[in-house]
Amino acid sequence: MKQLIFILLMFNMTFLNAMTKKADINVIDDWEYNATKAMDSRDRNAPTKALLGGKPMVMASPAMMPKKLGLSVGGAKDTNNFKANIENGYLPKLDSITYEGQFYNHYFDTGLGGKECKQLFCPSYSSAKRKNIFSDEKEYFLSVGLNSGIDTKDFKRKKLNLVVVLDISGSMGSSFDTYYYDKNGNKVENKEKQNKKKITIATESIVTMLSHLKDDDRVGIILFDHNAYLAKPLREVSKSDKEAIKKHILELKEQGGTNWSAGYKEALKLFDKIDLNKDYENRIVFLTDAMPNSGELRKDRLFGMAKKASKKGIHTTFIGIGVDFNTDLVEYVSKTKGANYFSVHSSDEFKKRLDKEFDYMVTPLVYDLVLKLDSKKYEIDAVYGSPEANLATGEIMKVNTLFPSSSENGKTKGGIILLKLKKIADGDDDIKLKVSYSDVNGKSYSNEQSAKFKKKDTYYDNTGIRKAILVSDYVTIMKNWLIDARAGCNDNVKWIMQEYPVIMKRCMIFPPKRPIYPTVKTWERKSCKLKVSEGYKKLFQTFKKYYISEMKAIGDESLQKELDIINLLLQQKSEAFDTKTHDDWQFVQQ
Repeated sequence: MKQLIFILLMFNMTFLNAMTKKADINVIDDWEYNATKAMDSRDRNAPTKALLGGKPMVMASPAMMPKKLGLSVGGAKDTNNFKANIENGYLPKLDSITYEGQFYNHYFDTGLGGKECKQLFCPSYSSAKRKNIFSDEKEYFLSVGLNSGIDTKDFKRKKLNLVVVLDISGSMGSSFDTYYYDKNGNKVENKEKQNKKKITIATESIVTMLSHLKDDDRVGIILFDHNAYLAKPLREVSKSDKEAIKKHILELKEQGGTNWSAGYKEALKLFDKIDLNKDYENRIVFLTDAMPNSGELRKDRLFGMAKKASKKGIHTTFIGIGVDFNTDLVEYVSKTKGANYFSVHSSDEFKKRLDKEFDYMVTPLVYDLVLKLDSKKYEIDAVYGSPEANLATGEIMKVNTLFPSSSENGKTKGGIILLKLKKIADGDDDIKLKVSYSDVNGKSYSNEQSAKFKKKDTYYDNTGIRKAILVSDYVTIMKNWLIDARAGCNDNVKWIMQEYPVIMKRCMIFPPKRPIYPTVKTWERKSCKLKVSEGYKKLFQTFKKYYISEMKAIGDESLQKELDIINLLLQQKSEAFDTKTHDDWQFVQQ
C-alpha cells in the first residue's frame, strides 16, 4: 500500500512539472542588452522587431478605492526635488517647486457641495476675498474644483504600450543627495557614498513600475548613455519572463556620457512597429537625473521630440532622480499634452506612490481644457495650479491635460486650480464661466455656470479655496526667494539688494510677472549653497505667523509639510551677500 501511494505521488509531481513547463513554453527572457558589448561599440544593431499578439489575460485591480474619482492637472506631480535640495543644503532650482506640484501634495474640498457629477468633468466654483498681509491690498479669488462623475469601481485604464527609457550615463553612478558637478563644472567624486546611487533608485523604481503591468500590456526598455541600446523589445507582458527581466534591470551599471535625444529616438522606433489604435494608451516613461541644456528644447532634440510625439498620441512621463535633476527644463515640457513628471525622493516612497497611483499616472482623461471668464468688472490676473499659467489672459485660462486623482472623505488630491482676479471696474456682476474640453477620443464638451463675490470684505466659501490660497502664498514666496537667492550663482539674474522692506514689496508678485526672471543657461546643473539672507529670514518669520494662524483655521494637519520647510530655512545660518562681486559669465557653449 505504501509503495502504491509513493508511486502515485511521484506520478503527480512529474505531471505537474510537465504541465508547468508546457504553460511556460511561450515565456522567454527577451533581454537583449549586453553591457560589455555596449561599452566596446559606438553603434549597435537595429532593434529586434517586436513580437506581439497572444491571448490577453485580465488582472484584477489591486486597490480598494473611494466611490468617485477626482481630477488633477498634468505637469509636476510633487515638489520632492525642492524639498530634497533644501534638506541636503543646496539652493533648489526655480521650477523644483510649482503650484500644481505643491497642490498635488494635498487634498482639497473642491466646492461641489454635495451636488452629483454625472459627466467626465464637472467644474465647481468657489469664491473668496481677503486682505494681503504684505501688500495690504484687497484680493479676489475663484477656485475651479476638478470633479469627475466616474465611479472608481468603473474606472479601468486602457491597455498600455509602455516604453521605459533609462539613463545609465556616468552621472547616474553618483549619490542621490550630492551634485555630480560642482559650481565650477568639475566632476565630483563621491568618496563617502552614504546614500544610494541614483541608478539604484532608478532601477528599483522601474521594477516596482513593471509589477503594476497587466498581462495584456506591452512593455519595452531602452537604455542610453552616449549611445542608445535596445534592452527589451516591445512585447506583451505575458510573453516575457518577468523575474528574469527584473533581475537584468537590477544588475545595470552606469557608464559613458549622456545623449538624451538618442534614448528618446530609440523609444519612438518601438512605436513605429505597432498600430497606435485607440484601445491602447501609448506612453514613454523617461528616467534620468536630467541635466540637459536648453538646446534639448529644439524640435529635433529630446523635448522637441516629446512635443511632436504627443501629437501622434504618444505621451511622456519624466521621472527625475537625484537632487541635481534639472526641473526647470522638464517643467517647460510638462506643458505638453498628456505629459507629467515626478521627482523620486526614494525608491521606497515611489513604490508606495505607484501602489496607489500607477493607473492614474498613465491615464489622461481630459484634454484641451479652456475656461473663458465673461465679466465687465473682473479679469484673470494670475493662475495657480496649472503648467500653462503663463498662457492665461484676462479672459482665458488653458490646461492641456487632466489626469484621474484619488478622493478621500469628499476631498480630491490636487483637485483644484486657483484664479486670482483683478477688479477693473466699480460694482459687482455675475461672472459667467464657460468651460470647454475634449475626452481622449476627441469628443468635445462644454459647461456654463456663473459665480458672484459676496459683499463681505473677507470670507472664504469653504476650506478648499482657503487652503489653496495659503499653499499658493507659500509657493509664491519660495519662488521669489529662489529668484533672488540664485542671483550670482548659476542663473544670469541682475543682482538685487535683499533688504526686508524691498523684498516685502515683491515677495507676493506672481513670479512670471517679475521684471527680473532667470533664464536657464547652464549645461549640467551646478550646485549652489543654501543661503537665506537676513531680509528673507524676517519675511519668513512674518509669513510663518500668518501660516500657523491659517493652518489652525483650516484645521488640516497636512499643511505641516510646508511649515517644516519654513522652519528649516529659518534655522539656516544667515550669510551676508556680496553685493560687489558676482558671477557675470554669460557665454554658454552649445
